[in-house]
Amino acid sequence: MDDINESIARAIGSKPGKPPRLPIARDCMTTRLITFRQDQPIREVVQVLLAKSISGGPVVENGRHLIGMISELDCMRALAGAAYEGHYTARDRLVRDEMTADSITINPDDNVYTMAHLFETRYVRRLPVVEDGQLIGQVSRRDVLRALLVDG
Repeated sequence: MDDINESIARAIGSKPGKPPRLPIARDCMTTRLITFRQDQPIREVVQVLLAKSISGGPVVENGRHLIGMISELDCMRALAGAAYEGHYTARDRLVRDEMTADSITINPDDNVYTMAHLFETRYVRRLPVVEDGQLIGQVSRRDVLRALLVDG
């Protein structure tokens, strides 16, 4: 076990012999989030995604209670699928109909390697950080890369 800790310490730039302090979600999460409502039209979500240059975001209700995630891909499926099905407008499509409701979430104390593993194995672009049932932040792949670079 000491060999593993020494390897991790070297990998993240800690001094050998001293237990490494891995970056955790709380250290690298974004707290100023753009969130969406389940009754929001997909077209409105697309406009926000494009205007803010983001690829998706959390869907919340009652303040910060996470109920799902909506992504560019979800929106593309809704808009392209509507046209393919002969409905040349997606005005009636709402976030609740297209969002991913069973989102993978993390705790604020999950470490950077846990987050990296989830990104690699679950093919998501963002991980909502939930504490006491409330959305408190979000970690992106880029946030994890930044944490690894700064501490590595």
